[in-house]
Amino acid sequence: GLELSHCVGANSLGPPVPWRSRGPCKMKRVRTVFKPEQLERLEKEFLKQQYMVGTERVDLAATLHLTETQVKVWFQNRRIKWRKQSMEQKAAKLSQFGVIQPATADSTDIKDHEEDTVDVEL
Repeated sequence: GLELSHCVGANSLGPPVPWRSRGPCKMKRVRTVFKPEQLERLEKEFLKQQYMVGTERVDLAATLHLTETQVKVWFQNRRIKWRKQSMEQKAAKLSQFGVIQPATADSTDIKDHEEDTVDVEL
């Protein structure tokens, strides 16, 4: 499952803030470290299909000894990486032909897909 690190205190990011110090303890999720075999299988499945849903995701998670959420988030993050790589390749091809792209195109396109990035706190 997901591991949680120590309680993040109100004083961890500077001087005490009165309205924060009375709040509940927030647990910070430890980043999942995937085994090479898990990554290999996840990448293989991603090459077949960029969206993993339903029983396929449940089965893959069970096979890899991961939670369904870990698989879902991995696919979401991998799609963002894939889109970014596609954009960079497209920009490189255009630059070969002397076509100059506006500087804001990359950042705008990535922002459009930020909803795919998920920071899960359980």
